[in-house]
Amino acid sequence: MKRVSIAHSPDADDIFMYYAIKFGWVDTKSKFENIALDIETLNQSALNNIYDISAISFALYPHIFDEYALLRTGVSFGYGYGPKLVKRKDKKLKKNFKVALSGKYTTNAFIFKLFYPEARIYYMNFLDIENAVLSGEVDAGVLIHESILNYSSELEVEAEIWDLWCELNRQNLPLPLGGMAIRRSIPLLDAIYHEESLIKAVDIANKHKKVLSNMLIERNLVRVDAVELDKYLNMYANEESISLNETQIKAIDLLFKIGYEKSIFDKEIKVEESLIDLNYKNLRFS
Repeated sequence: MKRVSIAHSPDADDIFMYYAIKFGWVDTKSKFENIALDIETLNQSALNNIYDISAISFALYPHIFDEYALLRTGVSFGYGYGPKLVKRKDKKLKKNFKVALSGKYTTNAFIFKLFYPEARIYYMNFLDIENAVLSGEVDAGVLIHESILNYSSELEVEAEIWDLWCELNRQNLPLPLGGMAIRRSIPLLDAIYHEESLIKAVDIANKHKKVLSNMLIERNLVRVDAVELDKYLNMYANEESISLNETQIKAIDLLFKIGYEKSIFDKEIKVEESLIDLNYKNLRFS
C-alpha cells in the first residue's frame, strides 16, 4: 500500500474526525500515517509542502493554493461561537496592548489583526496562552480549541472573534476556522480516494459518536472529560464537518475576498476552484 502522511492537530475535534481510520473502521486504499501537531506548526509545514494531507487554518490556504487543493471534509466552523480574546478582570487594555495569538496564519489572528492593528503580537503554542495572560507576560490572549470551554475565573472575555466576524460579513455566515488540504502533486484519482476515505471517517465518527468518544477518553487521547468532549464535538466536529455545504463555501469565499481586499493575499481565489475535481473519477471509469 502507498504511504500517505496526514497531519492534524491534537485537539479533540481533529482527533475525533480522524480516529475512525486509526481504529480501522474505514477501509483505505493507502496506508495513512498520522502526525499530531499544533495548528500553527501545521500551517508552517504546509507552507513548506511537508505533508501529503494536512489540517490547516482557512486563513492560510490562499498562501498555499498553488501546492495544495482543499478537501471537502474535516472542516470546523463557528456558529455563534469561536475563539475568545480574554484578559484579566482587573486589566484595562491600551491600544497597543500585548496579546498572545496561536499563530500568524490562523483565522483568529487574521480577524484579530483587522480590528486591533496597534496590538503588539506574541505568537505561542495555544496551550500556553491562558497562563501567559494570568502571569502578566501579555495583557490579553486569544483562546482557541478546548481552552474556550474552561478557563480561569480570573479572566474575562474582552471580545468574541465570532462578533468581529459578524461585523465583517453582516450576513450571519458561519465563522470559517479550519479545514484540510492535500498536495496537488498526488495523482488525482488517489486524491479522490483519500478524500472519500476521510469523508467516511468523519461520517462514521458522527454516527458512532458515543462509542468513539468513550474510546478516545479511555485511551487518554483527548485533554477534556466526557462532558466537555461532548460539548466541544457538538461545536466543531458534527454533521456540518462531513462535507462542505454552500453556506460554508460562501463564508470561506468571503474570508478570501476580505484578505485580498486588505492586501493580505496576493490574489482572490474561490473555494470551487480549489477543490479536487470529482468528475475525473467518473470520466476515468465511464
